[in-house]
Amino acid sequence: MTTPVIETNALAKRFGRKWGLRDCTFSIPAGKVAALVGPNGAGKSTLLRMAAGLSRPTSGQISVLGSVPGAGDPSLLKRVGYLDQVRPLYQGFRVDEMFRFGEGTNPTWNMATAHDYVDQLGISLRDRVDNLSGGQRAQVALTMCLAKQPELLILDEPAAELDPVAREDLLRLLMREVAERGTNVVLSTHALGDVGSICDYLVIMSHSRIVLADDLEFVVESHRFLGAASSNAPALPEGVAVIDTRTSSREVTHLVRMTLPLVDETWQVTEPTLDEIIMAYLRLGTGSTLSQPRHDATTATSGGVS
Repeated sequence: MTTPVIETNALAKRFGRKWGLRDCTFSIPAGKVAALVGPNGAGKSTLLRMAAGLSRPTSGQISVLGSVPGAGDPSLLKRVGYLDQVRPLYQGFRVDEMFRFGEGTNPTWNMATAHDYVDQLGISLRDRVDNLSGGQRAQVALTMCLAKQPELLILDEPAAELDPVAREDLLRLLMREVAERGTNVVLSTHALGDVGSICDYLVIMSHSRIVLADDLEFVVESHRFLGAASSNAPALPEGVAVIDTRTSSREVTHLVRMTLPLVDETWQVTEPTLDEIIMAYLRLGTGSTLSQPRHDATTATSGGVS
């Protein structure tokens, strides 16, 4: 499959006078587990709801698996599984009743898969949804998405507010699906540890815009700290994009995106962690413009909300 799982061009969504999303242009290739990272209010849920066909853009375009979501294409609904932050479960139903509901509304439903997953999680089919813990409800909701056997899973904070054990169980369930079926996954998360452990593609949002979208491995390899004495700091090498700068009385340190190797011995070069890279992009201010070290990297301008 070569068609991007999600592709946007100048996508925007306005809520009254406020922009929930602006100038959003990026592409997530097939075969990826993509993390969507950003602070609250950055537009993550707005973007995912449009990808799921639950919200229409104010302007611009979005395609999912090569089709326009929400355009009345029933075949696309079969191919996509969506999990909202608010777990879409009927509180008075038993787990087996939720599964029968899923079977009746999804032609690709696999009941054996649903039973197998909850059995592994220690959840009884006779349990009522309103008697389950928050973690168990999240696991049942994800199981319903997986039993649909979609090509693409869109998950909005699937592990939010879960205890460590429930979180690990849920992520194991997700990664088993990826390993066995090759399912494409796009998930939003605040847990930066999840990004490095289960994802291989990174999309960062800030101020309602995309500021970075690229393969996780390339993101790590193309960023470096450049340090020098603040009293005699040399000019930055040509072709680097400064993401963040830290200055003390003795030293100045730039986090930069660059093409390696760097042949300039006047700078002390060190490798940042993934968390340090992500946090630097999240701090980007309004109006920052980033250059692109390679042609297939997607880097955009961060901006404010009007």
